Amino acid sequence: MPMRSIIYDVWIANIVLQVALALVLLAKRTWQSFPAFSAYIFYSVFEAAAIYAVSGRGMVYYYTFWACEAIGIFLGLAVVREIFITLFSPHPALRKLAAVTFRVAVVALVVLACAVYFTESGNAKGISNAVMLAAEGARVVEVGLIMFLFLSSSVFGLHWRQNVFGMALGLGLFAAVELVTVKLIDHVSPPMVRAFYLVHGVSFCTTLFIWLGYLLVPERAASSAEIPKQDQLEQWNQAVMELISR
Repeated sequence: MPMRSIIYDVWIANIVLQVALALVLLAKRTWQSFPAFSAYIFYSVFEAAAIYAVSGRGMVYYYTFWACEAIGIFLGLAVVREIFITLFSPHPALRKLAAVTFRVAVVALVVLACAVYFTESGNAKGISNAVMLAAEGARVVEVGLIMFLFLSSSVFGLHWRQNVFGMALGLGLFAAVELVTVKLIDHVSPPMVRAFYLVHGVSFCTTLFIWLGYLLVPERAASSAEIPKQDQLEQWNQAVMELISR
């Protein structure tokens, strides 16, 4: 089977899984607890439909694709922010620090992307380069923060059966693959480019399966025995609170 056909089949599978995930989010009312994550999934369905509608239309497709990519980048960051805000909900100072950190990251990415765009005279190539730069920066932020989350899972009381863990696991997997793709795709031969697109599609498909599984399987909250370092979080919260109040 030709590589192009396989890539197309994976793309169709991703659309089907995105629609299924959106329906599960609506049925379980998950959007009430995780609005940013729900917005990310609903937007993914819209993005797939919009790109399919303008497929083969030259510059219309080009601008639509990169505009959708730009929005998706910042929605992905919003999901990471939501994960940390949820985990820090009992600790207001840490929650505020996490929110400020993400605002700074978003502003920095916007400034960098705008700088690239205007440096290249605002042409079509400048748009794609700006979005690629923002994508690379966003994926670095996402992978770094997700790694920190997993390494500190005992402190956060994060258990693999929790929905937040599933959200972080799926997003971290996709962000890591996308980061490698963004870094290497301009340095490989055309056949390898198609292979990268296939790996990218399969990784997103895997991420959607992870999210679907976590939403369909009942969540189990962490027990007190699984949060041996909860006092450490409160100490951090107090230290940040004192720093803010100075």
